[in-house]
Amino acid sequence: MPAYKFEALNPAGRSSSGLIEADNPRAARAQLRAQSLVPLSLEPVQQQGQDGGSRFARRVFSPTALAVWTRQLAGLVGSGLPLERALTALADECEDPRQRELLSQLKAEVNAGASFARALGTAPREFDEVYRGVVAAGEQSGALGPVLEKLADDLEERQDLKSKLIGAMAYPTIVSLIAFMIIIFLVTYVVPQIAATFTSSKRALPWLTVAMLGTSDFVREWGWLMLLAAVGGGSGLSWALKRPAFRLRFDAAFLKVPLLGRLARGYNAARFAGTLAMLAGSGVPILKALQAAAETLSNHAMRADALDALVQVREGAPVGSALAGKKRFPGILAMFARLGEQTGQLPQMLERAAKQLSVEVQRRALAAATLLEPLLIVGMGAVVLLIVMAVLLPIIQMNSFVK
Repeated sequence: MPAYKFEALNPAGRSSSGLIEADNPRAARAQLRAQSLVPLSLEPVQQQGQDGGSRFARRVFSPTALAVWTRQLAGLVGSGLPLERALTALADECEDPRQRELLSQLKAEVNAGASFARALGTAPREFDEVYRGVVAAGEQSGALGPVLEKLADDLEERQDLKSKLIGAMAYPTIVSLIAFMIIIFLVTYVVPQIAATFTSSKRALPWLTVAMLGTSDFVREWGWLMLLAAVGGGSGLSWALKRPAFRLRFDAAFLKVPLLGRLARGYNAARFAGTLAMLAGSGVPILKALQAAAETLSNHAMRADALDALVQVREGAPVGSALAGKKRFPGILAMFARLGEQTGQLPQMLERAAKQLSVEVQRRALAAATLLEPLLIVGMGAVVLLIVMAVLLPIIQMNSFVK
């Protein structure tokens, strides 16, 4: 049943707005009049797949909000509340009008006879293929509530891992930016202020001072060109990364970077293992689960390996053997997959692999951040010391001549 967004006048003459479900606009207006409301405007709630998603150009649910909403829905459905009433209750509690519209859209699809997974497919920007696949498996098995709980757990764990990685690298990044700004300020403003004092004398300046003055002149004269080149290079790289062939080579090379490459490899492997475990544990066929889990990989080189493993599994190879031949994936993932297939507990073993990989990624990120912090401070101090020495050496030299 379609949903409509209305604005109407109540008997007191005050304006009110909200959402209403009806078969057509005439029926919607009749419902409003039955509630003693005078309709002023009535607009259908556009589905996200229509009009290019213009109404929902920005995502309605943030990753954290989606995890919370999934947890709330799981609790209501798990307690025995029908799905339609659960969606109605959540829509009534929403303070964001865009969320209310989206939930009304989902409820209208369910009321029209569509499955919940199919209703979620009308908003692909909000609910990706993995999300819809897990929900579809839960509906088919008749255990939608527990499956939604498991989905909420996965969303929260994924967001928690991402937040910890961002938190671990935030301090070194901030220190680096501040250090760069201080150095640029010293080179472009402080050094030129005292350069005239040094150059007015006819005496030879120390080589460190000469080098610093040359660096200052170069940055002041060509700094704008360097900045323009950096912006142009970043834009060019962003454009090139949209080309599949270049993105594949770039991601493959990025995995070989000593520190960042290992973090990216571990993060993607943990996400792949966690998604595959959740889908397989929910009853999704292994081939479909592998396809969906591969699509969650942000590194295209690892995604290509996962899709190649999918081809081998389709031809009859075990999952563990197929993953063992892909060296971009950590060996622990293939080992746990083989153990899971041998014991008949593939989802549980994949989940253990995902947790172990997540812990390892967090440990490496925290260790790297702990090591980078003092190195950045020492590096910044060394550069500032060089600038100070470049300023003080001519002064010391002039004092010696005076004596």
